[in-house]
Amino acid sequence: MRLCTIALVCSFLFLDCVDADNGAFRLESSEWRDGGTVPVRNLFNGSGCNGGNISPAFHWSGAPKGTRSFAITIYDPDAPAPGGWWHWVVFNIPSAISNIPAGAGDKGSGKLPSGSSQCKNDYGEPGYGGPCPPPGTTHRYVVKIYALDVDRIPGNAETAPGRAAKLVQGHSIGLAELTVSFGR
Repeated sequence: MRLCTIALVCSFLFLDCVDADNGAFRLESSEWRDGGTVPVRNLFNGSGCNGGNISPAFHWSGAPKGTRSFAITIYDPDAPAPGGWWHWVVFNIPSAISNIPAGAGDKGSGKLPSGSSQCKNDYGEPGYGGPCPPPGTTHRYVVKIYALDVDRIPGNAETAPGRAAKLVQGHSIGLAELTVSFGR
């Protein structure tokens, strides 16, 4: 996206254009590749799925200037539940951090960066809940990392995931994402 401003200075007209979205903010994963399939180790273990329910590793770079913290969400827009399905919402990731290891969203892992918070997923469990679409369907799982303009989002393990995501979105100054799918 190109943003342009017009300025009238000393009777001269200047057109100043800046690239506002230069694509510098990037999200990557050694496990989840954009357009790829969710590995079995990351699938939910229950509801007919036999995965490891291990949260994937993510790393990012090129955060916008002024970033004070990060948040990551994993969302299924194809879920039959009203409003989709939240698989993971982690927020208050310090701005000095640029990655989250595999298993960080697992209950009691201790792998989340100090100061980070995660709320319950739509399975009703704290932390990460892997994909497990209904039989006969293929769903998309959208992973987003948000660069935020605040150090902390008010929320904790009891905050509803949709509510936490709205708080995150309200403080976003940058976004990078990838989408994977899984069907059974």
